[in-house]
Amino acid sequence: MNTPTQRNRLDEEESPYLRQHMDNPVNWQPWDDAALEAARERDVPIFLSIGYSACHWCHVMEEESFADEEVAEALNEEFVPIKVDREERPDVDSIYMTVCQLVTGQGGWPLSAWLTPEGKPFYVGTYFPRESKRGMPGFLDLLDNIRDSWENDREEIENRAQQWTDAAKGQLEETPGSGADVDGQEREPPTSEVLESAADAAVRGADREFGGFGTNGPKFPQPARIHALFRAADRTGTDEYRQVALEALDAMASGGLYDHVGGGFHRYCVDRDWTVPHFEKMLYDNAEIPRAFLAGYQLTGDDRYAEVVRETLAFVDRELTHDAGGFFSTLDAQSEDEYGEREEGVFYVWTPDEVREVLEDETDSDLFCERFGITERGNFEGTTVLTIDASIDDLADEFGLATDEIEDRLESARRKLFEAREQRPRPPRDEKVLAGWNGLMITTAAEAAIVLGDDAYVDSAVAALEFVRDRLWDADSGRLSRRYKDVSEPRSEDLETSSHGGDVRIDGYLEDYAFLARGALACYEATGEIDHLAFALELARTIEDEFWDAERGTLYFTPESGESLVTRPQELGDQSTPSSTGVAVEVLLALDHFAGDDFDFEGIAETVLETHGNTLEANPMEHVTLCLDADRLATGALEVTVAADAVPDEWRGRLGEAYLPDRLLSRRPPTADGLTEWLEGLGLDAAPPIWADREARDDEPTLYVCRSFTCSPPVHDVDEALEWVGDVSAESGSEM
Repeated sequence: MNTPTQRNRLDEEESPYLRQHMDNPVNWQPWDDAALEAARERDVPIFLSIGYSACHWCHVMEEESFADEEVAEALNEEFVPIKVDREERPDVDSIYMTVCQLVTGQGGWPLSAWLTPEGKPFYVGTYFPRESKRGMPGFLDLLDNIRDSWENDREEIENRAQQWTDAAKGQLEETPGSGADVDGQEREPPTSEVLESAADAAVRGADREFGGFGTNGPKFPQPARIHALFRAADRTGTDEYRQVALEALDAMASGGLYDHVGGGFHRYCVDRDWTVPHFEKMLYDNAEIPRAFLAGYQLTGDDRYAEVVRETLAFVDRELTHDAGGFFSTLDAQSEDEYGEREEGVFYVWTPDEVREVLEDETDSDLFCERFGITERGNFEGTTVLTIDASIDDLADEFGLATDEIEDRLESARRKLFEAREQRPRPPRDEKVLAGWNGLMITTAAEAAIVLGDDAYVDSAVAALEFVRDRLWDADSGRLSRRYKDVSEPRSEDLETSSHGGDVRIDGYLEDYAFLARGALACYEATGEIDHLAFALELARTIEDEFWDAERGTLYFTPESGESLVTRPQELGDQSTPSSTGVAVEVLLALDHFAGDDFDFEGIAETVLETHGNTLEANPMEHVTLCLDADRLATGALEVTVAADAVPDEWRGRLGEAYLPDRLLSRRPPTADGLTEWLEGLGLDAAPPIWADREARDDEPTLYVCRSFTCSPPVHDVDEALEWVGDVSAESGSEM
């Protein structure tokens, strides 16, 4: 008999989360064929525990239960215990989290699920304490009860497992079919009205007192909703949409979600007024939230929003970037306190005495404490999470100083406190590099280069794109792996474990291809380099090959050639990351402009929107990214073609500062001969319309602007082109 379960095999894994559990007395197995086969051979249930390295309650459950010898004995003897990193295996997580939400009405991590040897779930939950408390069953009691039911009520368990699996299939895999609606009429993709519906729903759910969405805690960043509100405001002129979006940005930038000393955003806040966060910092939040701030900056010109982006990108560069260019995944919420105990948030919080010790100057320390609400009582376990508590003008009045002196003193104090904080024990860093999450960050960095006019950002974006492409892309097969883990360097100082090798794992999911393709396209827009566009097109072709199901009219999350699970999920809704289907549709619509006659990317995108149109119309708030796609399909992209050897800096600056949410910035060579060379490199027989007949005129850089088959005349003045855009946008807005 195969006996991999006789030992804990997580020392063979490179996921920092899995390696956190490799010394547990539980004989943890990774999710692999050997573990699943062992469950079938032993005919015992699987205990599946899913989490991630920065998960607070995952750490708690490990300390209480998984490090306990009695718990380990029960798990090892009666179950096959499997540990999964949700960031590496979002497909597995999606299936069993869906079941948990369907059965219990809620979800979260750690996710605890008991499965038949075939992988069908029959009991689910999240965190369980070792002993029963506060109405929660104890983990040891659960193990005893489940073992007894497995032995004595097997038929009932098998029936329940099948019912839950069928329910998950219905939720994740099934589609309403494409082509014809229930009344037999040909289905059409939803119109721009779904964007307005999403914006209306966001307004109804807005907290107009404290900002953001929902009138109770916790408060999550919702960047897709902010984009929908800005887009709808631009389309309709409705000021309320704009105001709700700006209120959300202001709340996130001034509250505890934002790190006012070191930059960057925490995961979410536990309260209504954005004071106390869960302190982990995720790469995807620090990619997607700044994109919303870039839009806010374009719409308002308020440099506060630009500064948040600059500080966040500086944090990412400093703390989440591999020396060779890729982006790491997370920083933990916990770090060591002065007694060597791991505590949540201790790296980020302050007391007045700590501030005074660092700053020495009494006025500076008083100013800083007043500005950021640092008090003796505190707002988090006797310490203070920094929030903006007093305005610069109020501080100027109180201290009798000019506003510019206040700002200079506060910035000097912030730098000193940052340097002092750097001496504290650091939160552990999850150093795996995920293709999809890197795609999100690449997109934001490239867009920031255009909007803020700083080429350092596009250098960062291109370096990360090349990093992922070199390590995770197989050009021969046209396939992408999801995760890279550098094993040539010492590990994060808090893990202190040796490495064995094996640094690339897991077939890429739809989010990896879609997010990375969008990042590659953004790099092309920012640089005009054709190689980035060519890579985006390669990724899009694999999306069609591996994830597109023409019969069902949808895109699946897992590749057709990948592992077969109990169901094949789709990802239509926005979660902590944007909908992978939504981003795929967005990037297919954009790349259709360059794809040539052999590929109909727009046809795929349109069919997906047709297939799921009723879902979008019924619940636009849960599918905001797809609603934005429906608007883009209905209105068409704004094609901005520059025929030149390089986009002039002035043009890029003017285009970047303008709010053009569906802009597609495309450089092409100025001459027909140069374009022919590009077409040969892309394997195209003829120039796509976005480039055709758009040469440089008068030996000068020339700009062409088009939307929905209506084009401006070729111009050499970017302001003249933007004036034409404004006229066309006004006409389309009046028709909406």
